[in-house]
Amino acid sequence: MSDLKIVLSKMLSATITSVTSQNKTLQGGTIGEVCLISGTAETVDNKKIPYKLVLKITKKWERHGDPESWRREYDLYASEFDMLFSDSLRWPKCYHHELNENETKLWLEYIDGVSGVELTPPMYERAAKELGRFQGKLYAEQPSILQSLSNLSNTGYLKNFYMNYRLWPEVYDYIRSNDCELPRELCEMLIKIDEQADEIFLRIEKLPIVLCHRDFWVTNIFYSPETDVSDRSKTERSDTITLIDWDTTGWGYLGEDIASLIADDADVIHMLENFKNCIPAYYKGFSEYADISHIKDNCVYEIILLMYGYRTVEGYKYAETPEGKELCLKTLQKICEMGRMV
Repeated sequence: MSDLKIVLSKMLSATITSVTSQNKTLQGGTIGEVCLISGTAETVDNKKIPYKLVLKITKKWERHGDPESWRREYDLYASEFDMLFSDSLRWPKCYHHELNENETKLWLEYIDGVSGVELTPPMYERAAKELGRFQGKLYAEQPSILQSLSNLSNTGYLKNFYMNYRLWPEVYDYIRSNDCELPRELCEMLIKIDEQADEIFLRIEKLPIVLCHRDFWVTNIFYSPETDVSDRSKTERSDTITLIDWDTTGWGYLGEDIASLIADDADVIHMLENFKNCIPAYYKGFSEYADISHIKDNCVYEIILLMYGYRTVEGYKYAETPEGKELCLKTLQKICEMGRMV
């Protein structure tokens, strides 16, 4: 409780004398736990203030090829990384952070916004544009804060992710076997990307290197609409995109995060619409700060296949329900349709 008083004193800018609290698990697992803490804080002058905040505890673990990712979010919050955000794209405020030998603790702002399956195509598009602005500004300005960060994932993340799946017989051999239940057209799509992988990576590696969130999917994106719309002279609403879960953040290639937005646990119904609209929105946002008019090959479709092709095959093969199997099939079918659009 004493830790909570300290955190709330920082959060509310007041001396807290007593606290009531109740916890609700938002996400939990073997390597971490995220819970919502809510209640009432009483100040030294007897004011009672309701509060909500999030406690995120991450235990030490080793992600393949990225052993320090377990503490990366702590390292970012302990740095001046917060200064890189804007009013339109941000992360949750951190009121207190702790690093122990085998775990980190982050006491974070609770974000109340639209997220996950509730995001609409215009919200996807807005998230894409704001990400483009964020990455474009950092790419153009190269702030010294970025150069001082030592714990970031590297540009090899994408290739390593793909190669780990490609070397796994459970998916590689499956799409080439007579026992595969997937339509042959989808198997051929994946086999073709394998055959062209070396050439594709050469094309990807010509793209600008930018700071990637690397977990830019709907559950980590919160859209908060503007509360004051009285000024009708504004050409664009000042809605806010808030991103959570920065533990895989690092250097990657232009478009990696947009591939995640479109295809990671995708909104299958609007997947083609999002593919059509989010890529131009992202490029438009990026172009506000850096000239990328010379880039004619954005490689987003190829990145989608490299990142989510075999992963979706795994989901299809080991789905526990018919609905889960059908969702994976539809996702692969939509990716196949994207190929006809590029």
